[in-house]
Amino acid sequence: MFVERGNRPGEVTSQERRDAQQSDLRILGHVVRCDGARAVLSSYAGDDDTDDPAERWTVGRMISINMGSTRTVGLVYGVGKPGHDWRRGELNAIEVEVELVGEVQDSAQPGARPVFDRGITRYPHVGAHAHRIRARDLEAVYDLAGRRGVTIGHLSQDDGISANIAIEDTLSRHFAVVGSTGVGKSTAVSLLMRKAIAACPDLRILILDPHNEFAASLPEHSVRIDSSSLDLPFWMFRLEEFAEVLFRGRQAIPEEVDLLRDLVPVARQMYRNGGSSAFTRRGSDTLTADTPVPYRIADLLKLIDERIGLLDGKAERPALKSLKARIEQAFADPRYRFMFNSHLIEDTIHQTIGNIFRVPHGGRPVTCFEMAGLPSEVVNAVCSVLARLAFELAQWSEGRLKLLVMCEEAHRYMPADSRQGFAPTREALARIAKEGRKYGCFLGIVTQRPGELDPTILSQCSTVFAMRLSNEQDKAIIRSAIADSSASTLSFLSSMGQREAIAFGEGVATTMRLKFEKLDRSLLPGQQKGDDPTACLNGREVDLASIVNRLRNGMAPQQAPQPEPSMVMAEPVDRTSQPGDPDYRRASSLLRRSVTDETDQRYGLKPSSFGMKPHGA
Repeated sequence: MFVERGNRPGEVTSQERRDAQQSDLRILGHVVRCDGARAVLSSYAGDDDTDDPAERWTVGRMISINMGSTRTVGLVYGVGKPGHDWRRGELNAIEVEVELVGEVQDSAQPGARPVFDRGITRYPHVGAHAHRIRARDLEAVYDLAGRRGVTIGHLSQDDGISANIAIEDTLSRHFAVVGSTGVGKSTAVSLLMRKAIAACPDLRILILDPHNEFAASLPEHSVRIDSSSLDLPFWMFRLEEFAEVLFRGRQAIPEEVDLLRDLVPVARQMYRNGGSSAFTRRGSDTLTADTPVPYRIADLLKLIDERIGLLDGKAERPALKSLKARIEQAFADPRYRFMFNSHLIEDTIHQTIGNIFRVPHGGRPVTCFEMAGLPSEVVNAVCSVLARLAFELAQWSEGRLKLLVMCEEAHRYMPADSRQGFAPTREALARIAKEGRKYGCFLGIVTQRPGELDPTILSQCSTVFAMRLSNEQDKAIIRSAIADSSASTLSFLSSMGQREAIAFGEGVATTMRLKFEKLDRSLLPGQQKGDDPTACLNGREVDLASIVNRLRNGMAPQQAPQPEPSMVMAEPVDRTSQPGDPDYRRASSLLRRSVTDETDQRYGLKPSSFGMKPHGA
């Protein structure tokens, strides 16, 4: 922020905070060297217990250098003794290395709070006094200068001072939470989500949850969508995404993809025309392989059979037969029922989008998309569909709909190596990162390996919460992302405690080492029945039969293997009932449409009804 400079008098309050009985040599330091970014202080240290331990020179503490009209703020990042010898019972000369952060000036109005500026207009001179920063100045350093803030914890160096972030800047300019396994990333994300919901009631949040852990931490705000309740029709997939499903993550065969590109628009046109084999027209109503208009798998297979029977199509028959086999295998796979579950093909795009993105949210603005039960080979395609829909929904709502897409384990979808991962997923999330803030679509990144994350995506996150990291490559990535003069703060990355983080970027006033608030144990992510460490001691045997049943059929053990009607997509979260529990889903809420005489368990409609539009279309 801009601060008008001038020769203002120093603050009226005395800088002296020391006991009169304490030695000046022990408490104060003096500047002996200074350059544009760092300074070296000379001081003394002893080995007795006569002084306050909080006043000793230690790494990580904030100090103040008194310049009369201003006070230069620094961060201690190194303490040492020349000669490496120590004399017991005496004062030993030490050197303190300090990184200059900014300066504090008193306001021109009496009684007003001091003002902090990251810039330094007057550098410390040799011999200037330095001591531990006063709490009043420390509050000014982390003041948000009028921006709306929320409290997420307290400062690590002073637990009496709240750690505040500018919530709107944090969300709208994207943010990232990085840290090693077990340091509390998921807990920090849960806390941030709670603060964001309280500050922005109109915000919708979609959490891509690969470990099925966030629903239990936001029970009163969220609904869960899992592999058994997801209803994402296959016709909403674009060509690349549908091919990813058919080829199960392997390299697609160009000839078969070209056939899909030709046949899918015709199948869409047949649905629109009530089953008639009309030619695809050109103009504003032209249908393509990517147009989100329903079509029937039966129509697609019928078109493939017709082309196989053509006399002049001998060259493409092998590709057609292979494509037909892929489609039939995917349709018959019980793990893909979330795509092919509807017995009646109808235009349900409004219900699908409304359920996933909570429009209207009904008091539950968070959708926890639990991916643990999805086939690994289709996770990327599903995430691509959801990310693309999130951006397009925000774009066409002209900013009236605010969406936050949270990507847990983001390096899975956006790896640094462009040869890995699924290109449409990377492109969909990159589009949100680059253009989303214009339309109200925001991105949150959570990863334990920032070194494996696409650097383009990470560079778009203007606020970063860096928790403990031990890998040198990961620390180098974070070190290169910090933009201000507090780079030495990141030297603490490998030694921070639980729930501790270093926050830097647009969402904070200056680089800040903080400790997140402590959540109630019942609200911690992953606090499910299967996470109880004493569960193995209660004498219950493992139900191997139900495990094998789920392995074979990809469903919860209480579900029958025969086909079932479509289920509602999302339901409120119950902390006491988790996926896989016998009472997780109520039978009375499962039915959305009963099976009629017209339904066929294979491809949507009986062959006799191909020429008729389905009911409700």
